[in-house]
Amino acid sequence: MTVDRGRIEAAVSEILAAIGDDPGREGLVDTPRRVGELLAELYAGTGLDPADALGTTFTAGEAGAPGAAGASGAPSGRADAQPAGPVLIRDIAFRSVCEHHLLPFEGVAHVAYLPGEQVAGLGGVVRVVESAASRPQLQERLTDDIADALQRGLGARGVLVVLDARHGCVTARGPRQTGSTTLTLAARGELADPAARAELTALIAAPRRPVEGGLSASYPDAPAADTEAGA
Repeated sequence: MTVDRGRIEAAVSEILAAIGDDPGREGLVDTPRRVGELLAELYAGTGLDPADALGTTFTAGEAGAPGAAGASGAPSGRADAQPAGPVLIRDIAFRSVCEHHLLPFEGVAHVAYLPGEQVAGLGGVVRVVESAASRPQLQERLTDDIADALQRGLGARGVLVVLDARHGCVTARGPRQTGSTTLTLAARGELADPAARAELTALIAAPRRPVEGGLSASYPDAPAADTEAGA
C-alpha cells in the first residue's frame, strides 16, 4: 500500500493550525513534508503480508540452508531430513506505532521456530518482524502476527515469539512510567506446550555475554573464544 503523502501533509498543516500555531512560520514550514516522509517509513508494511518478507526459503538439509552443514562443512544429515532443533534469534530491535494514540513503541523481539520442511535465512526472520511492525499496531497483535507469519510461511512445527517493548503512550502521557516495559508472548504448534518451550525461554532470559564485534553470545555458558594470535 502506498502512503498518500499529500493528504498527510495537508492534515499535518491543519493539526498545527488547530493547536493554535502557524504552519507557515520558519520552524514549521517543512514539518508537514517531514512528517509525510516519516509516516511513509513507519507505515510501509500496511496492507502487506509479513510472511512475504521471508524471501527465499530453503528445503531442510539443502546446501546453503541455515544449519545444513556441521562444523566441518559436511552435510549434517540426509537432504530430506528435518532439522530436529529450534532456531532462535534474540534481541531483534524493532519499532512500531500504537494505533490508539499514534505514539511509538519500541523494544526487542525474541523469535524461535522448529523447522518443518522449510527454513528461512536469518535476515528473513528479521524482515518479518520489521514488516509486521511497520503499520499501526498493538503489541499483542504484533506478537501474534509475527508468529502466524512464520508458521504460515515456513510450515514450522512450532513458533515462539516474545516481545519486550517500551510504549510512548505510557512514558509520555498519563502516569509517565518511563521505566516500565510490556512483555507479550505468542506460541504455536509444538511450542504451545510450556514444557516444550522451557529451554528456549531459559535461553531468551539468559544473560548476554559480549563477544567480538559487539554482538552477544546465544549460549552464555559456552567457553570464551581465544582470540590471541597463534591460539
